[in-house]
Order: sequence, then structure tokens, then C-alpha cells
Amino acid sequence: MAILVTGGAGYIGTHMVYAALDRGEDVVVLDNLSTGVRDLLAQDAQYYRGDVGDQALLRQLISQHRISAVIHLAGSTVLPESVEKPLAYYANNTVASRNLIEVCVELGVERFIFSSTAAVYAPPERSPVSEEALVTPRTPYGRSKLMTEWMLEDAARAHDLRYVSLRYFNVAGADPQGRTGQSTPNAANLIKRACQVALGKLPHLDIFGTDFLTPDGTGVRDYVHVTDLVDAHAAALDHLFRGGASLTLNCGYGRGFSVRQVVDVVSKVAGHRLPTRDTGRRPGDIAEAVADATRIRRMLAWKPRYDDLETIAASAYEWERRLDSL
Repeated sequence: MAILVTGGAGYIGTHMVYAALDRGEDVVVLDNLSTGVRDLLAQDAQYYRGDVGDQALLRQLISQHRISAVIHLAGSTVLPESVEKPLAYYANNTVASRNLIEVCVELGVERFIFSSTAAVYAPPERSPVSEEALVTPRTPYGRSKLMTEWMLEDAARAHDLRYVSLRYFNVAGADPQGRTGQSTPNAANLIKRACQVALGKLPHLDIFGTDFLTPDGTGVRDYVHVTDLVDAHAAALDHLFRGGASLTLNCGYGRGFSVRQVVDVVSKVAGHRLPTRDTGRRPGDIAEAVADATRIRRMLAWKPRYDDLETIAASAYEWERRLDSL
């Protein structure tokens, strides 16, 4: 019996694979390397290059390796890009996920963990935002993820399928053991780009929007360390293997930081002030996104270990510093 991790060569995926192997799981990875990095994948994982929507390949992998659970991380994730390329996002996120869910149902894979997003929420009327808040996404990215949540919900009613959908807030940081980290050069993550600026890889950091209704005018986000995020996936997996019911959960700490606060923290880690440039808002940007994390802590007994912005920034900075020598 093994676990299938789709998108397992990506940023979150490589962390997830290491965590699963550390737990003693047999891990099979499916990734087309559109953004993933093969060399960062743990050697003990069984890797296959291909698309998550390829049903023939999925049937082969699930049958050959006797897959007992799927952790579905594959997908396109850049919110502004989804506004420019909506059909690509619906194809890669929604249609491919539909194909994967169908094969899981067909072959009796009863446990499914889905990488969703806080982008499913409408701009919140109150903060932090709970799972009961209105879900009316403003971007194709958020809509493509919400459609997959709906498909899982409907499939679970009709078939022997149980799932946990984790709505990520802003994921950042790198493996504390230095095994992997965010390695896509043009990644849009704020902390990643701030570290690139700190190390001279970019000339300055663009601050998108300075007129939000927040204390300093810049967007406020809930930053969660990638290691704590994959711990949440492991807890979700344990929940499903114990026979637990399907769940939809926020994955964040419940505390927000503005863009300027992030700049201050990365500057402190780097030991010098980051150059920044104020510019306009991007399509789909909202003022604030902070999780109400009450439910995930209660339902999965999730206890974050790296709930500190400086710790997150320091791990991301150290990984970025090491990238050129890898």
C-alpha cells in the first residue's frame, strides 16, 4: 500500500514527500515538472513524470502500487496569471482534478486530501475568516479550486470517498533540515521574492497596492510555514485512516502581517534594508486574508511548530542563499 502525491516535485510537494517518508509511508509521486524540480525530490520516493489528468497513467499507478490515499497538490497557483489565462487554470486545476477523482472512485481509493486555497472566499466582511464565510471567489484560480471542492463533496455523497480539503493561506519558508524549499525562480510568493531582493537576485521588491484599508495601506496576509502545512496534511491523512468524516478546513495561523511588516522582517534577517517600489494593485488582490484556525486545531489536533514570521523568513532566506550552490 502506498500514498500517491500529485505535484510531488513542487514546492509544497517536495516537503510533503519528505514528511511522508519520514513517517514510514511508501510514496509514489506524479509530476509533469512544469514548475517542479526533479532533483529536489527525495530519492526514496517512486517518481513518474506525467499529467495528473492522464487517466490511463493514473489507473496504472494506482493499481500497480495499490494506492490507499491521494494527496492532490498538482495545479496552477498564480492568482494574477489566472485572470490572464482562465481557461488554462480551469483545465489544469478543475478538469484534471475531475479526472483524478473519477479514477479514485473507479479503483476504490477512498481517502483524498485536496490542496485548496483561501482564494475561494469573498473579500471578508470580518477577520479572521471562518470556513462558514461566503465563498464567491474573485479569480479563476479561486473558482477552479472551489469547483474541485464541490466535485469532492458531490462524489463523497455518491461514492465510497472521504476527503479533507485544506484551504491554504500564504505558504512560505523552507524545510528546517535544508532538504528542499521554494526553487522556482519566478515564483510570486512575497517572502520568496523578498529573499531574492535581499540577496541581490532582483533589483527591488514591488509592493502591489498601498491604498488598502489596512493599518499601513498594504495587504495583510496569514503566513504559514510550509512544514506546519505538511504536518496538517499528515494529520488529515491520519484522520481519514481512522475512518474520520470528510472535512473542509482553513490552514493558517490566525494572525496577519502586512507587506511592509514582511519587508521589515526580511530586512532584519538579511541584515540590511530591502529596496522596494510602490506600485498598483494586481487583479484579484484583496486587503486582508487571515484564517480562523479554530476548526483545524480542534478537528485534527494540529499544533504548529514554526508559528513565527522571523522563523519563516529565516528559513526561506537560508534556502534562497543556498540555491546557487545546489
